[in-house]
Amino acid sequence: MTEHDQVMTLDLDSEEPELDAPENTDAPDAPARRRRPSRRTVALGAAAVVLAGALAAAGVLGWEVRNERIVDDAGQQALAAAQQYAVILTGVDAAKLDSNFAAVLDGATGEFKDMYSQSSAGLKQVLIDNKAKATGTVLAAGIKSATPDKVEVMLFVDQAVTNALNPEPRLDRNRIIMTMEKVDGRWLASSVELP
Repeated sequence: MTEHDQVMTLDLDSEEPELDAPENTDAPDAPARRRRPSRRTVALGAAAVVLAGALAAAGVLGWEVRNERIVDDAGQQALAAAQQYAVILTGVDAAKLDSNFAAVLDGATGEFKDMYSQSSAGLKQVLIDNKAKATGTVLAAGIKSATPDKVEVMLFVDQAVTNALNPEPRLDRNRIIMTMEKVDGRWLASSVELP
């Protein structure tokens, strides 16, 4: 076969004919001809890129859904804890102040716990002298904002209050904004505001 003679071959992966390189070349260092990728190879490569993109998108979406579920779960747990704590916080019985104060402190953390601890000592004698009694009822509650470890809750609480001067219950309606923080697996109140 001479240098100018070429044989035509058909690549089964491609419908385009391809020329074989000449067998004898006078230049031993001549570069080899590159084969064009077949349509099948291009299609497989494109499919692999699309698959990799789809897997990456699914991974990101899965991560976002997981985080949303974690925040939703945290919000629901903190909301339940805040509702229980609001009843404890608004319940007072002059005959059981030590256990009332202990329950409030047990559900508190941070600055709120410190503030309540300091103020409750001064209130104790006033509550005993006036034979104060109060019970709280949560009417409604909702989540204002939430992260996995901190949730802000708004509560509407009715508090029925009696004392030595007013033996008939007086109803106080309260709106409470409570920040709950997760501490050692428990949701505790770190802030309580009565706006």
